Amino acid sequence: MQPSLNPIALLEKHYAPGSKSHHILLQHSEQVATKAVAIAINLALGTAAVSFIREAALLHDIGILYTAVPQLGCQGDLPYLCHGIKGREILEAEGLPLHALVCERHIGVGLSAKEILRQQLPLPVRNMLPISLEEQIVTYADLFFSKNPAKLGLERSADKVRKSLTRHGEDKVAVFDEWHARFGS
Repeated sequence: MQPSLNPIALLEKHYAPGSKSHHILLQHSEQVATKAVAIAINLALGTAAVSFIREAALLHDIGILYTAVPQLGCQGDLPYLCHGIKGREILEAEGLPLHALVCERHIGVGLSAKEILRQQLPLPVRNMLPISLEEQIVTYADLFFSKNPAKLGLERSADKVRKSLTRHGEDKVAVFDEWHARFGS
């Protein structure tokens, strides 16, 4: 594991405190972190793993600022789908390669190189699938919370998560169902 850090200070290095994007990102990320940490504790993971999961969950969306999503206060020029790879770049530059992998791999339930190529997504053609248990926990927890300002603070039900994943294929729902059996309550 990498050394502990202050993820809130790192977010505030990129997001102006009090800004719309800061408020939305922080509220969303804290909800994801709370759920992810509860899962980690329930699985009896060690202190270092729980700490890493909390940090990674707080930082998993650090790249959204650089996307073109004005309703989130983000005035960048990247498509929203690219926030994971941008987050990876940011966290690698901060010396946090394991946290960076969580950023890149948390989109949906992950993306394969074949999917990226087949759908001609604006991403590097490589597997971006959550591999480690920590990556999977953060990705799973993220599925329950929206950054949409109208839905901020609300937790989706597992059925709503399933329904939202259906449009991406039954294979995505199957991954979620496997995780839900392992991590859900």
